[in-house]
Amino acid sequence: MNMKFETQVRRLLAALLCGVAVSVAAASDMSGKQVDAEPSAMAHSSSAPDGLPPEGWSIHGQMTNVTQWHPSFSAPYTGPNSLDPRRRNAETTDVTLFLGGRLWQGVELYLNPEYDQGFGLGNTLGMAGFPSGEAYKIGANTPYLRLPRAFIRQVIGLGGEQQKVEPGANQLAGSQPVENVTITLGKFSPVDIFDTNAYAHDPRADFLNWAIVDAGAYDYAADAWGFTKGGAVEWTQSWWTLRGGYFTLSTIPNTTTLDRNFKQYEWVGEVEARHQFLARPGKVKLLGYVNRGYMGGYADAVRLARQTNSTPDMARVRSFASRPGYALNVEQELAADLGFFARASVNDGGKEAFEFTEINRSLSAGLSLKGDRWGRHDDTVGLAVVVNALSSEARDYFAAGGMGILIGDGGLNYGSEKIAELYYSWRVEKRLTLGADYQYVVNPAYNRDRGPVPILGLRLHAEF
Repeated sequence: MNMKFETQVRRLLAALLCGVAVSVAAASDMSGKQVDAEPSAMAHSSSAPDGLPPEGWSIHGQMTNVTQWHPSFSAPYTGPNSLDPRRRNAETTDVTLFLGGRLWQGVELYLNPEYDQGFGLGNTLGMAGFPSGEAYKIGANTPYLRLPRAFIRQVIGLGGEQQKVEPGANQLAGSQPVENVTITLGKFSPVDIFDTNAYAHDPRADFLNWAIVDAGAYDYAADAWGFTKGGAVEWTQSWWTLRGGYFTLSTIPNTTTLDRNFKQYEWVGEVEARHQFLARPGKVKLLGYVNRGYMGGYADAVRLARQTNSTPDMARVRSFASRPGYALNVEQELAADLGFFARASVNDGGKEAFEFTEINRSLSAGLSLKGDRWGRHDDTVGLAVVVNALSSEARDYFAAGGMGILIGDGGLNYGSEKIAELYYSWRVEKRLTLGADYQYVVNPAYNRDRGPVPILGLRLHAEF
């Protein structure tokens, strides 16, 4: 082991041992926050590099409305989880407050109360790569209040250069050491920290499709709204970051109730390497996870259904088991106004999806272009494609009439699900954007007998 690495390890261990003591003893000092525009960023210093005092508290907000429409399409049969083949439209609206406060040195508390209303197309059913990341699995005609995020973050500095932290949602202005350990505890989404990407990760600002904004085969721990409880630790050095997280799963796959006792849980780890390619910045991330809980095997469900002359039912074959998976995530600046991204992911295809969606293998890639070339710097146009696939065991299950989280036509003429998405985001003014989105779906829910389906969307997003 070289001397530099030994020194870094000693710093890390020392910082972890004294972190709690520092937090409690320094309650009278105020500090700053964050790193690089990712939700996991936090600050840790007494003043910003430009001499301005750090924020002690902040209030930000947002409102997003997404309306989507598809025409009628070919479908010789329809099952309980199918996308309706008749012409349909649906809309969702969410209004969020981002409340932040500095508790003491290096420690910040964030609360995000939110009102939600509306439904995804087909009540968020009928496609494995669902077309709107703003649509939850729970819909309602009238607005309802939730608290999707309530968490504490602490940054423990390991020395080195300070970097400025801009004010923003879940981000207090200030500064923090480049080399640090960040601890996040509470209720939030694992993809707030893991599998992030500068060009494809925010359905309020960039792409909408689930399998484009996240790795399709990353079955991350979450309730039916996409949030869970747990913690994450991130160790950041000059050009790399290691992340680890522990989160609770739902009590039953794809439900609204989380396992309070963490008897069903997810371990996730990610390594990130930052680099320069042709003098342009980029990142490569490798993620691995394992879900441990009561889940059913596709082959077991099909076997029991044949023995009993019935339809496969996962609830009848669930037992405590593990389901691992992996994801590769790349982002690369190609020019000052042009970025490239790609993700590849795979998971254990022998068992049912627990929280996210029925995707066992997924490959996505795309480009994001700012509007500088036509005099609209704050506008963005994005183009992406994604191909999702099922395992052979999952194909047999759905062909026999089984139901999943998002899919289940009652039968299956299998083909990989292929989706292309094009969006344009127009900055009307500093805090208001309008977006147009177009998706073209071949083999929705992996079924060659249905579709193709064009989907048009409009997005209104305001910030304050």
